[in-house]
Amino acid sequence: MPVLTYLTTTHFDVGAIKVLPNEFRRLGITRPLFVTDVGVRAAGLLDRVLAAVPDSAGAPVFDGTPGNPTESATLQALALYRAERCDGVVCLGGGSSMDLGKAVALLAVSGEPLAQYDPMQGGGKKVRGVAPVICVPTTAGTGSEVSVGFVIILEDGRKLTFASPQFIPRSAVCDPELTLGLPPRMTAATGMDAITHCIEAVLAPTVNPPADGIGLDGLRRGWRAIEAAVANGTTDRQARWEMMMASTEGALAFVKGLGAVHAMSHAVGRRHDLKAHHGTLNALILPAVLRFNAAVCVEKYERLRQAMGLDAGADIAAAVARRNADIGLPSGLSAIGVTREMIPDLVPHALADLAHFGNPRKATAEEYAQLFIESL
Repeated sequence: MPVLTYLTTTHFDVGAIKVLPNEFRRLGITRPLFVTDVGVRAAGLLDRVLAAVPDSAGAPVFDGTPGNPTESATLQALALYRAERCDGVVCLGGGSSMDLGKAVALLAVSGEPLAQYDPMQGGGKKVRGVAPVICVPTTAGTGSEVSVGFVIILEDGRKLTFASPQFIPRSAVCDPELTLGLPPRMTAATGMDAITHCIEAVLAPTVNPPADGIGLDGLRRGWRAIEAAVANGTTDRQARWEMMMASTEGALAFVKGLGAVHAMSHAVGRRHDLKAHHGTLNALILPAVLRFNAAVCVEKYERLRQAMGLDAGADIAAAVARRNADIGLPSGLSAIGVTREMIPDLVPHALADLAHFGNPRKATAEEYAQLFIESL
């Protein structure tokens, strides 16, 4: 039966960071650990957020979040959390910082090791509790501020998705103004991440009409605003607002599940030699998977076309490929270092990924190999 889970308190608008002190009081957080990365700190966004919080001088900060969050970085942040006697986590940044912060909050209460919480192995039953989490996104793509999951690369090389309603942040503070300085290439990549979330959520076969509606609205907003956000990202506040809403809605929608795009991007993203950005991977893989799913999603593709403002019967995969080119993304995976020789390594990880099971058309190992080839 459908399970409809929407539990996050979300504060959404320009200037929303001013609510942080009230959220600390509401959630009983007296000493938060701020989890971010060096880029967010260098951009001055950490200082802006700390300035909105009284008595924040000396607040513990972990800024070692890597581009693809790892178990080793999570344990470093957890050690700081414990040493500073923290009682909550504020995640400031993109999906990597938010995912790492969620993992810290889980381990702080439920304990190590992280692998025991793998949902594919019944790990959700082992979660005893999670420290309160507040997420403040500085990109518009992942939507992790409202999602049930997080993704971490484990020490053994697996990139696992951990999912449970207990992992939903207690509060999301979405201030589009924090994204105004995001460079065009990162705006494009994170924006296509949000668009992919909306599309894959709608296509997932789980029955959840509210999630479908949210996903279609997010797709409509993101598809119409992404070019302006990329071209005029420092001045077009409305475009930034629309992209952040598309990002948040994408994650609210993918409570239904995701699909083969994410299974494949997780398989590539786990490789340390590539250091590939998740949103970029999603954008480059999406056209091939849209072609693969077309025969089993006829009615849903019509709804996607309507949301995207495309003509009836238009080639959605071709439209996505054109949009990728228009906003400056690479033409395929080969441009970011993926080779045919890597495919035998990638396919088993795609097959084992949680998102694989949400695709409307189940792919075999041979079909994943072909999808990787088409995405090169």
